Amino acid sequence: MKIFVVGANGQIGRQLTELLANSSEHTVRGMVRKPEQTENLEKIGAETKVANLEGTVSEIVEAAKGCDAVIFTAGSGGKTGYDKTLLIDLDGAAKTIEAAKQAGIKRFIMVSALQANNRENWNEQIKPYYVAKHYADKILEASGLTYTIVRPGGLLNEPGTGKVTAKENLTRSSIPREDVANTLLAAITEENTFNRSFDLVSGSTPIPEALKSL
Repeated sequence: MKIFVVGANGQIGRQLTELLANSSEHTVRGMVRKPEQTENLEKIGAETKVANLEGTVSEIVEAAKGCDAVIFTAGSGGKTGYDKTLLIDLDGAAKTIEAAKQAGIKRFIMVSALQANNRENWNEQIKPYYVAKHYADKILEASGLTYTIVRPGGLLNEPGTGKVTAKENLTRSSIPREDVANTLLAAITEENTFNRSFDLVSGSTPIPEALKSL
């Protein structure tokens, strides 16, 4: 399958793009915001397209055409204001869902946030971020696409273990970004994740087994 990675220059997106570029099952096209971000991705064997989540839906459609699945890993980041959270994490996700439908792409994987589905457990300090993730996920669930929503805990920049806990209603914990990227890779064709959403943190179960036991 050809996988369209939105946010391919981000921390999870870069790792996922490299995994896909080295995969024997898939090829990858990474969407980035700036032309200067394409070189490093192309060096690892990824195709690239420049498009902006704050631009038009048609711009994203053109970038995604010919792909078989979308993985949305984009985020506004912790250094921007909540205006960017609204524009990227919510509206950017909604635009990408619209674009996938217009481009005839049926498979869509979303990177959300731990407990984004459960208002009672939102982190009060970053509540607008959770609002954005909650409603982006709701839009995807109602889209008619074959979706998977992965809600990782606190993201760590340390080597992955290849072992996770993937369930609903997990308590607050953390996970290496590498393990999130590998979970996204495994979820692409794992039918047990189709039209499912789940929290994801570090654990003791190998990723493929964790997804099969959802």
